[in-house]
Amino acid sequence: MASVLDSYSLKGKVAIVVGAGGAIGRAISLAYAQAGAAVGCLDYHASNAATTALQITEAGGRARSFRVDVTREDEVGSAIDAVHAGFGGVHVLVNCAATADPIGTVLDYSLADWNQVLAVDLTGCFLASRAAIPHMIKSGGGSVIHVSSQLGGVGRAGRVVYCAVKGALLNMARAMAADHAAQGIRVNTLSPGAIETDRLVHQFGSMQQARQKLGPAHLLNRLGQPNEIASAAVFLASEASSFMTGADLLVDGGYTAT
Repeated sequence: MASVLDSYSLKGKVAIVVGAGGAIGRAISLAYAQAGAAVGCLDYHASNAATTALQITEAGGRARSFRVDVTREDEVGSAIDAVHAGFGGVHVLVNCAATADPIGTVLDYSLADWNQVLAVDLTGCFLASRAAIPHMIKSGGGSVIHVSSQLGGVGRAGRVVYCAVKGALLNMARAMAADHAAQGIRVNTLSPGAIETDRLVHQFGSMQQARQKLGPAHLLNRLGQPNEIASAAVFLASEASSFMTGADLLVDGGYTAT
């Protein structure tokens, strides 16, 4: 009889993580490799993607890195095609790329600032999905995971463009789930709360300040860790979540519970 833990295995699978050079994307990539997947590590910063891939291969896993601007259709398509050619399939796609969003109201943003966030955080997910899904169909199905946020479901002052794109990802995933269920492709979102990454240091000046200001907003009275999001990403990529599509998995420490 198969163990429940076997359903979390990604052995024989090929995963693509877009944004693999960031803290959350790297944690997801490493967790996928530990679960048995070959991993295509895509990121705007080539050195960051290469570091993630190197950590995987040094631990005995399989990985390749690619420098990709997710707003460029040609770059996204070429990298995903290369992952498919190199590893013989595509079964999992994680859209985790995000740019730094300006803090402010709609009165504060320039059109260029607004368009840049949409181009990376939302259109990038579209381009990667459009490039990966045909390979998934050939591979017999798979799992697409858009990394959203707890702020996709609730608002926060000064984060209007971020809330807008993350909310859009929730409904994008639902529509994609309806479009591709018959092809054996599940589409879900993964919504972290505040996670200890460089993004918070950029916003608050230091991690200590971020902990003091944002930690109490979560029922668990702390910030999350990248590996806690990675564990949820393994669940969504694996057969453990085989009856789950068009859904949002909140891993937010209780931020949205009250």
